[in-house]
Amino acid sequence: MTYIVNGNTFEDEPNPGQCLRTFLRSLGCHGVKKGCDAGDCGACTVWLDGDPVHSCITPAFRAEGRAVTTIEGLGSPADPHPMQRQFRDAPGFQCGFCTAGMIMTAAALTDAQKQDLPRALKGNLCRCTGYRAIEDAVNGIAGIEAALPGRAVGASVGAPAGTEVVTGRAEFTMDTAIEGMLHLKVLRSPHAHARIVSINETAALAVPGVRRVYSWKDVPRKHFTTAIHTDHLVDPSDTYILDDTVRFVGQRVVAVLADTVGAAEEGCRKVVVEYEVLRAVFEPEEAMADGAPRLHGSHDPFVRDPEHNILLEIHGHVGDVEAGFVEAEVIHEGTYSSPRVQHAHLETHGSIAWMRDGRLHVRTSSQSPSIAKAKLGYLFDLRPDQLRVFCERVGGGFGGKQEVITEDLVALAALDTGRPVCLEFTREEEFTTASPRHPMTLTVKLGARSDGTLTAVQVRNVSNTGAYGNHGGETLFAGGTAIATYRCPNKKFDGYSVYTNTVPSGALRGYGMTQPAFAVESAVHELAVALGMDPLELRRRNIVRPGDALVAYDDGPDDVTFGEDGLLRCIDLVDDALRRNTAEPPPGDGWLIGTGAASSLHETAPPTDHLSEAWLTLGEDGVYELAVGTVEFGEGTSTAHVQIAANQLGTTPSRVRLVQSDTDRTGFDTGAFASAGLFVAGNAVQRAAEALRDRVLTVAAAHAHVDIAACAMDDDGVVCGGNRVSLLELVDVARRRGTRLTEARKAFGSPRSVVFNTHGFRIAVHRVTGQIRILYSVHATDAGVVINPAQVRGQIEGGVAQGIGFALTENFHVDEHGVMINPNLRNYRIPTYADIPRTEVLLVDSTDSVGPMRAKGMAECCINPVAPALANALADATGLRYRALPFTPERIYRGLDGDTPVPSVAEL
Repeated sequence: MTYIVNGNTFEDEPNPGQCLRTFLRSLGCHGVKKGCDAGDCGACTVWLDGDPVHSCITPAFRAEGRAVTTIEGLGSPADPHPMQRQFRDAPGFQCGFCTAGMIMTAAALTDAQKQDLPRALKGNLCRCTGYRAIEDAVNGIAGIEAALPGRAVGASVGAPAGTEVVTGRAEFTMDTAIEGMLHLKVLRSPHAHARIVSINETAALAVPGVRRVYSWKDVPRKHFTTAIHTDHLVDPSDTYILDDTVRFVGQRVVAVLADTVGAAEEGCRKVVVEYEVLRAVFEPEEAMADGAPRLHGSHDPFVRDPEHNILLEIHGHVGDVEAGFVEAEVIHEGTYSSPRVQHAHLETHGSIAWMRDGRLHVRTSSQSPSIAKAKLGYLFDLRPDQLRVFCERVGGGFGGKQEVITEDLVALAALDTGRPVCLEFTREEEFTTASPRHPMTLTVKLGARSDGTLTAVQVRNVSNTGAYGNHGGETLFAGGTAIATYRCPNKKFDGYSVYTNTVPSGALRGYGMTQPAFAVESAVHELAVALGMDPLELRRRNIVRPGDALVAYDDGPDDVTFGEDGLLRCIDLVDDALRRNTAEPPPGDGWLIGTGAASSLHETAPPTDHLSEAWLTLGEDGVYELAVGTVEFGEGTSTAHVQIAANQLGTTPSRVRLVQSDTDRTGFDTGAFASAGLFVAGNAVQRAAEALRDRVLTVAAAHAHVDIAACAMDDDGVVCGGNRVSLLELVDVARRRGTRLTEARKAFGSPRSVVFNTHGFRIAVHRVTGQIRILYSVHATDAGVVINPAQVRGQIEGGVAQGIGFALTENFHVDEHGVMINPNLRNYRIPTYADIPRTEVLLVDSTDSVGPMRAKGMAECCINPVAPALANALADATGLRYRALPFTPERIYRGLDGDTPVPSVAEL
């Protein structure tokens, strides 16, 4: 068959049934991405004779003799297509995984189609941006700017890899072809709880191309945790690579290694497994009851109460809560529930491993190659020098890749066979086996005097950690911060992280704070209504102020400090914005109008150890090389790190070359999560840049025979008195003197600061259909010194979009056997372009931070106030309080109908 791809003619024969996406990738067109393989996300969009199509559902044979254009053929880095240039300059991307498909769709739009982007872009999903930036890109609105030497901080500088991303040249994890690579697929448990009696591999090994079948007998019998933290002891070591007991539907049973993906899948189908099915339990309250099936044995020291499936309990108090409720003139109590939520990053989990010169190399989609390396070293008894773990660009994370869930299997097979090995999750595997947000049920009881002064705060949080405890304790602990937002002399917190026979929960943006923020901020609003007080005024009277300790459930010392009234200023900004907004409801009768707001705070680094190291060198070509271990997956740390270095070195970002996320080429980095990629790694970059600047100035002063005080950095040189010495000359001078112009510095996640934010909505609710229309959305944040305004705005918009999905559409639907019945993007329903309003972003002018350049990382926390702000607006509009997420039209209708009580999560 003859194929014309990007103007080049190929004679090739696709495999029977092969889709165009995989065929094009086999030809080296790696800009054609896999996000779903179901026609749902648009990441694979290409042109057939100039018309956009989803190549994952287009048979390859249909392209025979037709002109196929991929992102690589649309334009090049040297000569990008106008739409590629517009996406770069908007910027219309964050992680960039969806960008190629989005550009291919946008570049084919007519002027008329551009007037109706909700319809025109309905086939393309983005999980990162919140879509406003994409709209700007389509309409040619530029947002990036050049930075002057030494003035990079505060400028909306473009991403270092921007041109490569928009032209399809940026490499993601699977964008490579290695000769002789084998493929892994995993047979997963159909049962929620079972003991494996026997495994018959004979038929599987007889499948042509199958090389190995691995079961629990073939792997190191070592307990570990898949969760990524510097201190692994904060997470329970309750997991094996492969086990003889399965505890959730989707757990690994065997891994089949074969020459092709198809052969590996067929091998999985041929494995015969005999199970002894055990009783299962899916709800935490039932799992804690006497007589519930026990998931983990009493011999496991990490389980707090194995008889009742309790991984961890937290109990704490300050003051006397009972006395506080006696003192209260108004008391509110309510129970609030939030469901599982998936990250839905468009790049699925995946890893590739190979052996070279006796060393294991692992290329992976991870938020922390350093910790992944440590875990693999432990599991397979490898010394640090025997192992390298690295990342290319990662297609979204949001906490989902703060786990080791593919690296162990590819390492096992590569070490066993000596061959390159690949494992790439399907979208269904993302939903059924990766780690979603913890479902939580919180009972909140608040007491206040008639003037609104809080007298007592009591919270009970039951968190469903699923079958294993990765992140179970840390998210429970983090959730206590929700009550630290408010001053009150009497507080009590009781928390339980509970094992159930469901998919293990994990880290997701907001990390344990999102669910408690929904509960506490909803309860605060309800208390205000009971008091007859404006909800924002109630917050003003009780929020923490400079000088206050952040007290959740103990009053011990900590390392958190803040000195400005950031939260009050956020509240005032949102209050003013909501009052001046007069957005009208959609045409027609039946619309109810409401406004609501909510606030939250977030510490700028996790309380557990967090470490990062940065190396800076003035290269032989006169360009600075910055090496830092932080992974770039759309959070923007690469751009911020380059800006910090350029700022302190008196140069421009274009003169800083970045090396990142490679344990062979960078120092240790705990990982890009909890906003530590900016706060911790950014501090390391700043310290290294300042140290190198001082070293360069010292060499320049000695060379020019002037005092160092007379020297100043000047882009690609140093001004020494009345003379200017180029950096290239200084490199030569240093070489002749035997001096290397390089520095390294470390930073730790202590002391920490606090990010505050407040979100507000004006919404319309249809009294007949239960439909919600967002009329106005506004978000205020106290982000310290803003390093890159465009990036900060983009992170907030993306977090708000995820929060809207959390509040309105996203939910795991699981049947009575523990099987997820909507494991795809189409039925899970992350927000599309049409679902997300433009959000007005308001930045508080502050310098209150111990972070780099006095900045605060804020990408983590912006999601937290969104769901409660929507809940409060919904209550304001309808007069009903909905305490279970998501707020689907069916749930709202059932409440408005009046005959049916507002249902809980368990009822839907």
